[in-house]
Amino acid sequence: MKLSELPRRIAATVETVEDHSPNDTIARRLRELGFVQGERVEVMAAGPVAAEPLLVQVGFTRFALRRSEAARVRVQLQAGSAA
Repeated sequence: MKLSELPRRIAATVETVEDHSPNDTIARRLRELGFVQGERVEVMAAGPVAAEPLLVQVGFTRFALRRSEAARVRVQLQAGSAA
């Protein structure tokens, strides 16, 4: 499942960040921000216009991501989370 598809307030674990090209700067930046395999992630809120941006918490830090950026992050629901 993509992070952009994750329902709000449902915990998931990052599986991978998808690179769209060699030396992909956006994917590299997402990994630098903490979107790495095994990290807990949760969508906290969405913006008022077209649900953009998404407020995403990874670990203990929150970031605003465009849906296109969140779609690069593959996640898996954590055990005990209901979608």
